[in-house]
Amino acid sequence: MHILLLACSEPATMPPLPADTSDSEPASTDTLPTDAPVGTTDSGPTDTGTPGCPTSVWTSGSYALDHGGVQRAFSVYVPSSYDPTAPAPLVLVFHGWGGDSGEFLGDATVTGEADARGYVLIAPEGLGPEEAGNQPASWSFRGSTTGLDGDGLNAEVPGDSLDICDDARTTDYDYPSCAGVAENGCSWTHCQDDDVAFAKALVAEASQSLCIDAGRVYAVGGSNGGMFTWELGQNEVSAATFRAIAPLIGLPHRGYLAPPGRADGMPVLLITGAQDRTVPPGAWEDDAFTTTSDGDVYHYTGATAITRVWAEALGCDTAVDAASIDVGLPELDCRSYCDGGAAWPPLLDCRGEMGHTYGFSWSWPLIMDFFDRHP
Repeated sequence: MHILLLACSEPATMPPLPADTSDSEPASTDTLPTDAPVGTTDSGPTDTGTPGCPTSVWTSGSYALDHGGVQRAFSVYVPSSYDPTAPAPLVLVFHGWGGDSGEFLGDATVTGEADARGYVLIAPEGLGPEEAGNQPASWSFRGSTTGLDGDGLNAEVPGDSLDICDDARTTDYDYPSCAGVAENGCSWTHCQDDDVAFAKALVAEASQSLCIDAGRVYAVGGSNGGMFTWELGQNEVSAATFRAIAPLIGLPHRGYLAPPGRADGMPVLLITGAQDRTVPPGAWEDDAFTTTSDGDVYHYTGATAITRVWAEALGCDTAVDAASIDVGLPELDCRSYCDGGAAWPPLLDCRGEMGHTYGFSWSWPLIMDFFDRHP
């Protein structure tokens, strides 16, 4: 089902909450509430003695932002190599279902790589714990709040229509805030705020509080957070804000095969586990949707289906099978429909022999390498 992404076990019913941040088993995906309030945010100081850079008012620590009347918490990690006069790349990291900002920032590999490469990290926290019943913190994306899939009717499974899950065999994770939004018992994320608008507002706030390179803003997410990064890339409202995304064991729900929300496409590094029962990637070159088998029955787009659509948006040839790409990790099978020449291509579909886990010790350096190659 939807677990956080911090345990190496496979839940049977209710997903376990996240614990550490290197190898875990997250779960879940959601959709953005379409009528969630966008709201406004307070901006920080913009005057500074350095041309193009605002006064740096943030240091590593915890902060809050009022977004449309909702208090949104987030944590900032400013690398030891940060230079307030030189624009730094920024990565927003989105935790898994039931996680928090420590899921990424609490991992030594994540912060160590940030120090070495000069990346500012911001880890926002999802909504849910403040709702009645203390629901797991979550991110909302297409299909996750309504419970409706993107295809409408599924001709392959008679009687299975309009739902992102098999309602009769899936736990009801209903959030009180989604009353009137959820169309069935498959809804599993919050409806309190517009997470896409919040992510954009957070980048804008960061750009007024630190010296940020607007051309090098990236998004990474694990499990539910990884699903949300696809939303950030697909949504025209947010696509222009991010240079590239890296979903980690997270895929859109079935039927949500939208291309990037900008005309020039968007680089993406997808990392999934071939043995993942929570968000299975499916077989290579298979366009069929995949289905959770960890106790709940949710449907997702397959890794091949979504990367093929994004490759086409990048002008790559999808008429032939994806070619193998050597990323220096023999235990990882990475392929792409795009030709990067001597460099890495702008799209990588990487699958390891693992379950629903992050594997930060190797996945995070790989993600940073990908971002470094696509400035």
